[in-house]
Amino acid sequence: MSGAAVISARAGSRGSQGSRGSQGSRLAPWLFLTPFLACFALFTLYPLVQSVVLSMQTTFGPGATRFVGLSNFRGLMHDPLFWIALRNTATYTLGSLLIQLPIALGLALVLETPGLRGRGWIRLLLFSPSMVGVVFAAMMFALIFEKQTGLANQSLHALLSPLGIDWSLDFGWLQQHVMSTLILSSLWMFVGFNMTFFSAALQNVRKDLIEASVMDGAGPVRRFFTVTIPAIRPVAGFVVLMSVIGSFQLFELPFIMFNNTSGPDNRAMTIVLYLFQNGFETGDLGYASAIGWALAIILIACAAFQRLTARGEEAAA
Repeated sequence: MSGAAVISARAGSRGSQGSRGSQGSRLAPWLFLTPFLACFALFTLYPLVQSVVLSMQTTFGPGATRFVGLSNFRGLMHDPLFWIALRNTATYTLGSLLIQLPIALGLALVLETPGLRGRGWIRLLLFSPSMVGVVFAAMMFALIFEKQTGLANQSLHALLSPLGIDWSLDFGWLQQHVMSTLILSSLWMFVGFNMTFFSAALQNVRKDLIEASVMDGAGPVRRFFTVTIPAIRPVAGFVVLMSVIGSFQLFELPFIMFNNTSGPDNRAMTIVLYLFQNGFETGDLGYASAIGWALAIILIACAAFQRLTARGEEAAA
């Protein structure tokens, strides 16, 4: 074999090895992604597709199903219990947003006061309720708002009696003020959690902007609305969105506090609780799946609205 032929053969061998190496480098990322893709397809994508199919069926027990198309969704539009659940959930959400988030922001502002002593312990004290399980908190507040022996009635009776105000120990918090008890319970659990987001955002407010506003003669209130609020707006939007999503998923709190029921006159009925009743008590998994997709559509709409609002504010800025 001539020298030119040997050189050509070696070059061809190197070229084939290089092509195999490039092919291997292109396949390597997919090999590493294969476990994740398999788990995602098995535990997320497949159940998601099956839930869509299930929402178009009516189930009669574990094995009997009948395809009904969009009848389940049309039935939701004329289902009074679904609208009661939606109204209750929206009321709880608005109450949580209008009460919980301002308090969380106010606490964060207090904690960021210069020279405050014991800041770390106060932050831990306020954040610790969010580490308590929701079931435990629901059982605790069910006892607090109980008649006669409940801490709320006992404390109010002891405080108001010396003032000549007779606070009845038979006052029914859980019977007369359903949404108030739910909002107060969630306030105790989550106000510290949201406070940590606001506290982190306040620490990142530019000091030079605050100093410039002080030099311009801006008072604390004006500085808050012209400097602090615009600086923490992205975090505030995130906290609002997460609070809306969490509020619309409310289930354990009313389920435990009202003894596995929807409360008096369905005033503690939420969308997820109604889904649970249809899926696991009535046994109609198809209708329950339709309720779940209705909830998903509501949350997607809320997320899209928040995103559009944020883009509009960025464009205006």
